[in-house]
Amino acid sequence: MILNSMKTLKIFFACVGLTLTTFTFNSCMNDDNSYSLGDMWMSIATARPLSDNTFYITLDDSTTLWPAAPLYIYYQPDKPQRVQINYTVLGDNYQGYDHVIKLNRIDTILTKSIAENMGEDNDSAYGNDPVEISGIWIGDGFLNILFKAYFSGNVKHSVNLIQTGTVDAPYEVEFRHNACRDHSSYLRYGIVAFDLSQIDTKGKNVTLTIKVNTFNGVKEIEKKYNSGENTEVQPELNWDKISLKDME
Repeated sequence: MILNSMKTLKIFFACVGLTLTTFTFNSCMNDDNSYSLGDMWMSIATARPLSDNTFYITLDDSTTLWPAAPLYIYYQPDKPQRVQINYTVLGDNYQGYDHVIKLNRIDTILTKSIAENMGEDNDSAYGNDPVEISGIWIGDGFLNILFKAYFSGNVKHSVNLIQTGTVDAPYEVEFRHNACRDHSSYLRYGIVAFDLSQIDTKGKNVTLTIKVNTFNGVKEIEKKYNSGENTEVQPELNWDKISLKDME
């Protein structure tokens, strides 16, 4: 009888816990009747670590998201990390965050700092294999580059951004792609984000020039940039065609 009673109590408390959790999320959802568990958004964002092995998320328009569900998310970035997220909004204004969300999926996007300028050794250090630029924008302090290159799926390519600016033109960078002798006739999309915090514009709006070796020769792409500000809205992306792997 005692064992049966204890078992009954355990089941009771488990059900209470589940009920309270559901009630909490439903309460959040009721903050705005336009939100539904059937609604999902997909975006490139930044996962930002906190001191207690948790993280929050910022969108490129500075919106902050707190991932409250699922309760156990096995993702712990050790630095600001660009990610692709699929999420459902549960409510607004949650403990200082703009929205509380259910995180349906999170995938890491290759995120790198600006590499050292090696001068005459840049070609040997970083390669100079051509790419096709499909999209490039600045968001949340990162230069985000969507490109096409020939991948076989068997060799990891290397991509880097180096600052090549001079005293007269300090805001110039180069996107470098090293195919690592990969040979393939299959043109695929890749995506990478570069942390621009090393480039301090001192609060001024400047023109950031990105030099890229393309299949049609070297091109220069200009972007308006002010460090610490979000400057552009990210484009619509077809995630079915973008690989998050095969690069380092």
